[in-house]
Amino acid sequence: MTIMSAERTVLRPLAAVAEARRAARSFLGALGPWGVDQECADTVILVVSELVTNALRHGGGAFALRLAAHPDFIEVSVRDSSPRPPRMRTPDLVDGTGGFGWHMVNDLAHTTTVTPTPEGGKTVRALLPRRPRG
Repeated sequence: MTIMSAERTVLRPLAAVAEARRAARSFLGALGPWGVDQECADTVILVVSELVTNALRHGGGAFALRLAAHPDFIEVSVRDSSPRPPRMRTPDLVDGTGGFGWHMVNDLAHTTTVTPTPEGGKTVRALLPRRPRG
């Protein structure tokens, strides 16, 4: 199993999301011939972006990203300091305040879990299929 972890305390949220996407691309590229196809890679990067964005917006500004490759799944985990779990919201089509990300993550992932941390925060985990659904 291949694992990569990165922890960040963030002062510039947009730069942190871009850095998380770069880390995910690097991780996926390091898998070599046993890696993932382009569709799976795009999905992993999208989920990383959404979970990190949510951690920055709602989780206190610091996060830890962990990626792991399993035989059938890529695991994306993001830890933040907020105990509040993500919630489904009605997407805002008028004011642009969001509400799309958690729906999207749940639609793309095989499974999602939210686990409280001993420090009082949470870890949000998504398992993404390595092969197209079909």
